[in-house]
Amino acid sequence: MPETTFTVRWPDETVQHCYSPSLVVHDHLAVGAEYPVAEFLARAGTALTTASERVRAKYGMACTSAMAQLDDLTARAARYDPAAPVRVLGLEPPLPPSTPPGPALTQRPPGATP
Repeated sequence: MPETTFTVRWPDETVQHCYSPSLVVHDHLAVGAEYPVAEFLARAGTALTTASERVRAKYGMACTSAMAQLDDLTARAARYDPAAPVRVLGLEPPLPPSTPPGPALTQRPPGATP
């Protein structure tokens, strides 16, 4: 299962490196995006819970590291105004670029009708 680290800058300018056991965090956070603390926590919570459940599905137990990361983010978020901005500085590894379909998928065989 591919791991992801994501780096955020909190409203007081502190930078935190975070862990996810799954690439699913890419579905919830975007590099360069700024979210209000409350929204960031909701997005990160959904991503980390989903990641933990993926681990459970594969290995039979939830990912305690993901849940510990969520607990830490929740504690940090409580220090700030819920509307204050959190910026996502990075997601590693990045997702591979989308690969366009090859000619076999985009062209009809000779004589085929639409």
